[in-house]
Amino acid sequence: MKKVSIIIPIYNTSEFLSDCLDSVVNQTYKNIEILLINDGSTDQSQEIMKEFSDKDERIHSIHLSENKGVGYSRNLGIKNATGDYVYFLDSDDFLSLDAIQLLVENIGDNNMISGQQRKIKTKEDSKNIELEIELVEITNLNRHFRNCSILHRLISTEFVNKNHLRFSEKVECYSELPFITQMVQRMESTSYVRSCYYFKRLRNDPISNPAIMQRENEKILMDFLSIFNDLKEEYKNNDRAITYLDELFLNFYRKNIVMLFSKRDIINNYFNEVAISAEKVDQSKWKRLNMVVRNEFKFLLKRKQDQFSKLMSFHHFARNIKRAIGSKRKIYIQLYRTLFMKLPLKERTIVFESFLGKNYSDSPKYIYEYMLQNNMNYKYVWIFNKKGRDIQGNAKQVKRFSLSYYYYLATSKYWVSNSRLPLHLNKRPGNIYLQTWHGTPLKKLVFDMNDIYSANPNYKKHFYQQSRRWDYLISPNQYSSEIFRRAFKFEKTMLEFGYPRNDILYQKNNEAYIRSLKGKLNIPLDKKVILYAPTWRDDEFYEPGKYKFNLKLDLQKLKEQLGNEYVVALRMHYFIADDIETSGLEGFAYNFSKYDDIAELYLISDILITDYSSVFFDYANLKRPILFFTYDLEKYRDTLRGFYINIENEVPGPLLRTSDEVIDAIANIDKVNDQYREIYDQFYLRFCDWDNGEASKKVVEKIFHE
Repeated sequence: MKKVSIIIPIYNTSEFLSDCLDSVVNQTYKNIEILLINDGSTDQSQEIMKEFSDKDERIHSIHLSENKGVGYSRNLGIKNATGDYVYFLDSDDFLSLDAIQLLVENIGDNNMISGQQRKIKTKEDSKNIELEIELVEITNLNRHFRNCSILHRLISTEFVNKNHLRFSEKVECYSELPFITQMVQRMESTSYVRSCYYFKRLRNDPISNPAIMQRENEKILMDFLSIFNDLKEEYKNNDRAITYLDELFLNFYRKNIVMLFSKRDIINNYFNEVAISAEKVDQSKWKRLNMVVRNEFKFLLKRKQDQFSKLMSFHHFARNIKRAIGSKRKIYIQLYRTLFMKLPLKERTIVFESFLGKNYSDSPKYIYEYMLQNNMNYKYVWIFNKKGRDIQGNAKQVKRFSLSYYYYLATSKYWVSNSRLPLHLNKRPGNIYLQTWHGTPLKKLVFDMNDIYSANPNYKKHFYQQSRRWDYLISPNQYSSEIFRRAFKFEKTMLEFGYPRNDILYQKNNEAYIRSLKGKLNIPLDKKVILYAPTWRDDEFYEPGKYKFNLKLDLQKLKEQLGNEYVVALRMHYFIADDIETSGLEGFAYNFSKYDDIAELYLISDILITDYSSVFFDYANLKRPILFFTYDLEKYRDTLRGFYINIENEVPGPLLRTSDEVIDAIANIDKVNDQYREIYDQFYLRFCDWDNGEASKKVVEKIFHE
């Protein structure tokens, strides 16, 4: 039985390393040696390596005192390999358990065989895969190696050493290109095993812990050009290698360089370097491309940077127009970027938006109404999904994603929003963006999260890009300030005044106002109100921004046992797309999910039931009872999100798993109050201490100078 040397460079991948090593030590093919190259890791990777090596004598660990790069580590692995074959695995990826066996069984007399790579977001994505094994003969090696990856390829050690196949130690990105180029010129064909899986993890945090190919685009460009130039010189007399390298450059030009050169300052910085490499490409290759790219190459080769820049601008303009054809929104985006953003900035115009245009509510509403009440000399614009909303004042209402939406966002000096504005909205110099946010965090946020289970696999990257536009961020308490700075990577001005949306809980918490609200909402004045306000689940969605919700609280049973004294007000999270069924519960269950202002629902309610929503932090300002219906606690805490506080010991109310437990707690609410009084008092001091009814005033005085 032939031996396989599995070479795994490791650098700060403790978050993923156990999954990787589990998949290796449990391979069905047992005659393997596992070479772990710790490339100067500063996280917990070394401890995980030791944990596995203590249990498996096939593991050999090499520890480097400083980071030398993946090329150096792989070369060191080759030097120490004793197997008949070498196999390279990245430490954030993992294998199907029969991967090595399938490769060994099918390699035959070939010097190399490849398997199928599958890109995944989380380990769960590796399930339910196609298992029909098929061996495919590959003769077009240029296309086979177009991805410039050495991963999931079983290679003869004798072939590697005989041809001195090695990785570049000069660059971080594309360090495998010398190894692959040598293989392309030495091999006539190879084989590929379909359904022999290598799971390539798409890292969800390219900001804090990027994979090599998630580095800055400029870094990727310079590394590619450097290694390309070296190889073109080395193989200048080898037609097969030259053809492969030229095709690789043209592919890189179309996919990377063109996109990077959308900005003139980037062209200024890298024009000469790209031109030097373009000169090395066989003219017959680039002359086959479309007319625009051919002319770009001509200007590159003649070093006519100004003409090249103008043509590249046209390239992107034409590309964007082509993409916009047939889409009204994309046409509006083009107008936003090319026309509206060049118009004068309106110094005294403020754009407000709450919950993606769904509501007239939350902190943007209370900031706006404070400014109205104090007759401040500004023009106000409100963004809604539907115009004609009943709001105070005479603010102009514009429909979200309409032409007016883009016009006012491009020309208004101030943006005020409680959630993220779309990624495609460029922020111009002079614009001030006040991000009010929308809650004290219980659930882990953005860069404090590990795996991402939401509908958007680029959540962290997009959040980072969107939040770079924030100039001010409102914080409700010291606890939140510390989390926001870390989890949002926010380094600008934090406004530590409490939430404007909570001002009403201090200013209007009186019997007359509450009775008027109940009348407005058609709530019986002789009944107490239970507010049920759950959050959404990251892994239950239809599409980004539209989440499912399966109501677990038995409203019929609540009605039967509590209906004489209570009614229930339902308020779903604004992400939840499902309509909640309340037929048969008329006069008991009232669905206020589309009601604008949840703060008004707080005021009319006597008890709050929630789960992991941040609503209880705000509701605690009223010092009224809070119950936690946490039927899926373990899944939500341990898999989906994780919590910042110990929910079992620190929240100001009981955790309840069933509808019967909820009913019993409500029936004995005075006893619950007594039991949690001390915890509630401590909770109030920690999370509600900044709120006093004056947050709107303080924010306005800070941002909107008269």
